[in-house]
Amino acid sequence: MPDTRLLTFRCPPLPFLVEARRASYEAGEEHPSRTELGMFELIHVRRGALSVTEGDSTWTVEPGQVLLLRPDRPRLGAGACTGETEFDWVHFQFQGEWEETAEGDESTLVGDHYTHTVRLPKLIAGISGQPAAAAFAVLNEAAASADQGAFWARQQSFLDLLRQLEAAGRAGVYRASASAVAEQAAAYMKENYRESVANADLASALGYHAVYIARCMVETFGCTPQQYLLYYRLDRAKLLLLTTDWPIARVAEESGFRQTPHFSRLFAAHAGIPPHRFRKRFTP
Repeated sequence: MPDTRLLTFRCPPLPFLVEARRASYEAGEEHPSRTELGMFELIHVRRGALSVTEGDSTWTVEPGQVLLLRPDRPRLGAGACTGETEFDWVHFQFQGEWEETAEGDESTLVGDHYTHTVRLPKLIAGISGQPAAAAFAVLNEAAASADQGAFWARQQSFLDLLRQLEAAGRAGVYRASASAVAEQAAAYMKENYRESVANADLASALGYHAVYIARCMVETFGCTPQQYLLYYRLDRAKLLLLTTDWPIARVAEESGFRQTPHFSRLFAAHAGIPPHRFRKRFTP
């Protein structure tokens, strides 16, 4: 039975790479044991199989699978390799909030307008030939570079790897929780806030019924999808009012509002003052 636990990281801050390598074992060799390494570890098996124990759980990671290990538990080799085994390992650290949850348990870490939660299954399968597998190769190449800009290349490659693994997890490795569905809906609306986004569009994009998405949004964020979209547009409008000298009509359009008078009424109801007075209050 596949492992269905999730590790959730609320960002920012972002996880950062410590080291990444590709390694191999001959038949009869065993993965070394470590006690409270203090870093998260990703193990991606390319050939063969690798057995690892963390706490009370033991996994045999097979080709195309990725195992995510915690920083605060002993990691033990769980048996010798039966054949030649090649794998990628990645050590990374995270200074923010994170947690591990079992299937059916809701995470207490939820993103909002300005933060994101990275949700990674404990065990991800089926990434062979997928972008996530290619991302490991790119990261290994970047990690071996000694160029002056190697640090930035490594970190960018690592973050791209996390993005690909998160996408692989969403693609059906685990059953999405209500908070995960709500965050997917929020991400879609933040990406498309300048366009018309109906509940039917969300349902089509996410593959869930519109009523279920709305229920997840209310449960997670305390508002419906359309309310969330409105609040996000108004927040974008506030930012544009403070950082540009654009006319109110352009601020409205760039924030996803089609009619300036309608925008002004909504903004005044939300902020307590109309857009032009908001701008004057906070700018010289």
